[in-house]
Amino acid sequence: MWFAVALVAALLASAAYFLLKKDRKKYKLGFLALMLWGVALMVFIDHSISYLEDGQFMEAETDGLIENSLLLGVLMLVPVLAIWAIATFTKFGEKIYSG
Repeated sequence: MWFAVALVAALLASAAYFLLKKDRKKYKLGFLALMLWGVALMVFIDHSISYLEDGQFMEAETDGLIENSLLLGVLMLVPVLAIWAIATFTKFGEKIYSG
């Protein structure tokens, strides 16, 4: 499920990038979409390796600290959105990101 969450977030960010043409630079939507597609690719590779080992691609539960995979997917987005928000809405972000 956490792959589905990452994929949906990446698709929504990409849709926002293409639909909000005049605001894409202001809100750094390309940066957000790139980070979310990176997360989706990372999780896809993790699920693919898990499929080769166990034979199951999508799981509803995990063996880690967070057992609910939907919650894990949402919590994985928190650092990505925090980095994007810092880069977009703070003076510090303007210094480190000039894209």
